[in-house]
Parts: sequence; C-alpha cells; structure tokens
Amino acid sequence: MTTETAPITIYVDADACPVKDEIYRVAIRHGLPVIVVAGGFIRVPDDPLITRIAAGSGMDAADDWIAERTGPDDIVITADIPLASRCVKAGSAVIAPNGKPFTEASIGMTLAVRNLMTDLRSSGEVTGGPRSFTPRDRSTFLSTLDTTIRRAQRQRAARVQQQS
Repeated sequence: MTTETAPITIYVDADACPVKDEIYRVAIRHGLPVIVVAGGFIRVPDDPLITRIAAGSGMDAADDWIAERTGPDDIVITADIPLASRCVKAGSAVIAPNGKPFTEASIGMTLAVRNLMTDLRSSGEVTGGPRSFTPRDRSTFLSTLDTTIRRAQRQRAARVQQQS
C-alpha cells in the first residue's frame, strides 16, 4: 500500500490509557483501524478494525513499537511525552488522553518541563502527581480526536488531489 492508499491508523499506547472505549467508538464510526499496543496482553473488542499488539515487557517496548511504525496521516494516543515527541517528529498527530494535542510547536517545552519535573523528583522534591482524570477531560478528548481525524482526512484528500 502506498501512503495515499493506506488508511489513517490510530495507534494507542494502551497500558494506562483511560479512553480506549472512546477511541474504539470513534474509530469504528469513521471506519479507521486501531492498533492497541501494550506491554502484554490487553483485552480489546472483537472487531476487524481493532488489532491488539503485545510488544513485550522490555523497557519502552510498546513505545518503540509505535514510534517505529507511525508516520504522517497516523494518529497516536499517548500520555507518554517522550513517545509523543518521537511521533510528532515522524509527522503523526498526537493526542493525550485528556484531549491535549502535542504539536511541533508545543512538544519541545512539554518535554523540557517533563524532564525538569523528573529531575526534581529524583532529587527528593515532592512535586505531586498528575491531576485526576475528569469527565471534562473525556469530553475534550472525544472532541479533539474527532477534529484530528477530520483534519487528517482533509489533508490526505488534498494531497491525493494534488498528485492526480
């Protein structure tokens, strides 16, 4: 398959993803394949559009699996900032489970803040943790995912039209 005929694919960094069910519903509505990647076995719906990958238990195995395969027109769902950075560099649209998009313009600062917080925690500072996931986060995620899919479809259609 060429890039123009390969479907837009949604990759899910699934081990701690709170919006998997929402991803499945939206993807099925749009007829898009979903690849659910986890370190080990994870239950997914029995649907031909949904594929489960057990990437292995090695450090960052699921992240590496996703980063090696994703590219332009693909959508990646992850809360992992280093993985988001790798996928943005590959040209993918990347969304956090709370609906926050990671972009070329924002990923550098996001990664820097993440590294700073990691350094602070390793030096003994108490920094708290991530805030709780809320119903508003779920709603924002659904809206962002739908918008991102529509944008990817428009961009692909425009590119295919330019080539013909």
